[in-house]
Order: sequence, then structure tokens, then C-alpha cells
Amino acid sequence: MPGDDLSDAGPLPQTILHASCVAAHGKAVLILGASGAGKSALALDLMSRGAELVADDRTQLTLRADRLEADAVNTIAGFIEARGVGILRATPKGPMPLALAIDLDKEETTRLPNHYTFTRFGVTVPLLYRVPYPHFAPAILQFLKAGRGHL
Repeated sequence: MPGDDLSDAGPLPQTILHASCVAAHGKAVLILGASGAGKSALALDLMSRGAELVADDRTQLTLRADRLEADAVNTIAGFIEARGVGILRATPKGPMPLALAIDLDKEETTRLPNHYTFTRFGVTVPLLYRVPYPHFAPAILQFLKAGRGHL
């Protein structure tokens, strides 16, 4: 049928970010931050609670059908660094739809924070800042599972 051939549509918009990424409940969370901020450590914490590795250190985001998909860069797919331990293997899970982003360079200081956003290629997902409390990783997984509520 006319219009069904997408071979001339060109490449999908994509970018590679200095970020780690894990997935749970069919959704990915992008973990951003400067070198040494704890991206891999948070990813490992989430993985220890059931999340699966999408990518460590470099995450590829692709715009596909009005959503962002996260995936590993081929050369480092299936590896995650644990400081003081070394490079660990993990089965990569991806591409996965991006549902949340975390910025470890900023710390949340309010009990009920504003709703921040992360945007690439015109697609916006919720953004959280680092929370320096033990409930942060479980809260991220619950966010992926059921979203954020309003009182």
C-alpha cells in the first residue's frame, strides 16, 4: 500500500548519553550524573532488587514512535562496573521504553518535591534528583511499577 514503505524514512533520531540504565516492570530508568556520582552503584542497587541492566556508562536513546527507548551501546552491552570489584557481567535488557530519569548531580531537599522533567527529541519523562536516604532505590522501583500519586 502507498505510504507503508518506511525504507526511505531515514535513520531514527538517537543520542548516546554518559548514563547508566536499568529496567523493571517493562520500563527503563536513566541514571545521569558526573563521573563518580554513583550511577553504576545505583544501577547495581536496583539490580539487587530485581531490576535488569539495560546499559552502564553509556546509554543510547532512540526516538521511536513518539517515545524514547533506552539501549546499550554494542561494545559494552552486558557489562557493569563495580568500583573496587571490577567489571561484572549481566544479561542486557533492551531496548526498553524510558519512563523515568534520575539526576545524581542534584540532591532533593524537600519532602514533597516539585515535578521535574527530562526531555530529548521532544519527548518528556519525569525526573528525580538524588535522595540521600535508604528508601531511594525501593521508591524508584515503586515509581516504575505504579507511578506517582497525588493527594
